[in-house]
Amino acid sequence: MDLERKVPFDVAAYVERVKSRPCFICAIVAGDPDHALEQIVYEDDRHLAFLPRYPTVPGYVLVSPKRHVEHVVRDLDEPAFHAIMEVVRKVALAVEAVVPSERTYVLSLGSQQGNAHLHWHIAALPPGTPYEEQQFHALMSENGVLPWTQEHAEELAARLRAALS
Repeated sequence: MDLERKVPFDVAAYVERVKSRPCFICAIVAGDPDHALEQIVYEDDRHLAFLPRYPTVPGYVLVSPKRHVEHVVRDLDEPAFHAIMEVVRKVALAVEAVVPSERTYVLSLGSQQGNAHLHWHIAALPPGTPYEEQQFHALMSENGVLPWTQEHAEELAARLRAALS
C-alpha cells in the first residue's frame, strides 16, 4: 500500500467518537486490546510513546504521561515537565533516525472537549513536501490520513523501538 497517497478521513465521525468515549490514552495505558493499532514504541514508569491510529505523515508519534493530566503547564511541576520533554526529544530523535524528514514538528494539542489527556505530537515532515502542504496543513486529518494498517504500525513500531534501544 502506498503511504504517500492519503485517503479521506471522516472528521465528523472522529469528533463524535472522541467526545463520547472514555480517554483513549488511558485505555492504551490500561492495555485495552481495541487499541492494538496504537503500537507502543517507548515506555517508562511515567511516560508512553505510541503511534496514532490516524497518522497524517509517516513517523507520526504521540508522547504522553501515563497519569491522566490535562494541562500542558499547569498539571506538571517543573521536574515532571522536563522529564516528559526529555522523552519527547528522545522519541523525536528516533523518528528522525528511522523516517526521512525535512523537519520534525513537536507540539501539544488536545481539547477539554475531547482528547483531553495531555500529549505531544511528533510528526516528521516528508522531504519535498510543497510549502503549501507543510505546517498545520500536514497535520490536519481533514486533508487526509495515511492508509494505515496493523502491519504498517507493527513494522514502524519495531524500527522505532530498535532506534530507541
